[in-house]
Amino acid sequence: SDSEDLLEELLCCLMQLITDIPLLDITYEISVEAVSTMVVFLSCQLFHKEVLRQSISHKYLMRGRCLPYTSKLVKTLLYNFIRQEKPPPPGTHVLPQQSDGGGLLYGLASGVATGLWTVFTLGGVGSKVAAASELSSPLANQSLLLLLVLANLTDAADAPNPYRQAIMSFKNTQDSSPFPSSIPHAFQINFNSLYMALCEQQTSDQATLLLYTLLHQNSNIRTYMLARTDMENLVLPILEILYHVEERNSHHVYMALIILLILTEDDGFNRSIHEVMLKNITWYSERVLTEISLGSLLILVVIRTIQYNMTRTRDKYLHTNCLAALANMSAQFRSLHQYAAQRIVSLFSLLSKKHNKVLEQATQSLRGSLSSNDVPLPDYAQDLNVIEEVIRMMLEIINSCLTNSLHHNPNLVYALLYKRDLFEQFRTHPSFQDIMQNIDLVITFFSSRLLQAGAELSVERVLEIIKQGVVALPKDRLKKFPELKFKYVEEEQPEEFFIPYVWSLVYNSAVGLYWSPQDIQLFTMDSD
Repeated sequence: SDSEDLLEELLCCLMQLITDIPLLDITYEISVEAVSTMVVFLSCQLFHKEVLRQSISHKYLMRGRCLPYTSKLVKTLLYNFIRQEKPPPPGTHVLPQQSDGGGLLYGLASGVATGLWTVFTLGGVGSKVAAASELSSPLANQSLLLLLVLANLTDAADAPNPYRQAIMSFKNTQDSSPFPSSIPHAFQINFNSLYMALCEQQTSDQATLLLYTLLHQNSNIRTYMLARTDMENLVLPILEILYHVEERNSHHVYMALIILLILTEDDGFNRSIHEVMLKNITWYSERVLTEISLGSLLILVVIRTIQYNMTRTRDKYLHTNCLAALANMSAQFRSLHQYAAQRIVSLFSLLSKKHNKVLEQATQSLRGSLSSNDVPLPDYAQDLNVIEEVIRMMLEIINSCLTNSLHHNPNLVYALLYKRDLFEQFRTHPSFQDIMQNIDLVITFFSSRLLQAGAELSVERVLEIIKQGVVALPKDRLKKFPELKFKYVEEEQPEEFFIPYVWSLVYNSAVGLYWSPQDIQLFTMDSD
């Protein structure tokens, strides 16, 4: 009847193609093109600097004839990601191929790429543009991008985003409990297969973003993952992202860090990671780690991220989330590796030196201002305040470990004794006096026992004295503080971060670049 109805018909046909056509060698290409065309119809965001809250494509996908396909579409896209099906071998293609590989219209992509992303850029976000021939599974990649685009569509004025609802509520195929009638677009999927795929695919931004989305929004998935006995398969790839922070874009690092923060909200997770022993972590190059617990490795990587941030990016948000993850874990620190214990104290040493340096600069600046009233003063007070906040947080983390699991951590006591002079200046500091009480008590108590044992003690003998002293130290002498617990809270307007991020990933994957900007405008923006 009119052009809008025809567009709704086309979107419905695309959804039917994606969800109803079985995936065979002869249907692989058409499935890739159907998913990619759906992305194109939603890509009018590329032409808007602000977050786009409505378009014709939005309208039809949120209601009407497309709505009944919501759960089926989300489920199919997830299964495409899980299966990671490779393209069929040459000779089985039904559609004519470009000489340089890729989809039907990949040839247009290179010409459009230079001019498309002019008003809406996030420099350096996403992986480098991968040619279709380099993707092990183009269908899995496009499906994941479409899923992220749909999940991050803004709510309609009169209805929430149905695709986000589907992502928030799906359950495990082994869960036989009925869905509440209040939950629309619900479906079931094999959680074990999804978990394995997520573990294997964490090298890409989009897979990490999917993991974050599921952990944060779907309580069924979160409960399932936290109950797994092989959490190292998921945590190790996340730690590797943080370890190679120099090579990753800041958004990927943030997502990895927030995933750790969400996981460390669970006490069971914090206990279990210290029971998992790992051997020969090849990507950790600072030191040969022949055997270390997953918990100690997590501490090492997070502390390394903090130190990198202190010297390079100086991002307060990164600092806060790193310290929050350590704080959540601190009461359950168990059998810390000696290197992890050393790094905790080394980080405190670095902060202490930084504190002294800023304090000295502030003092000199104040003296200079007395002789010259015209020169504006740098805001050293604010710098000092930020450093003191971080120092206090580190002291709280050490204190939490000592009060809750002193007997499990002789290596931390050893590291504190070895660097005991570091803490001297903070004993009488008004900002730290209260939190220093327990640390000071532990250092004084064990120092006196070492003095009684005589001089020239070996490392083994010192650790033996510490283990004996832990039993003798009366627990009631350690002052109790409120438990350290930090919960991840999403930004007030998360779409302002996530929508640009998702579309930068689409752009860098060359998915939305099949058609010219004029074609996309014509199909997605015009109301005539």
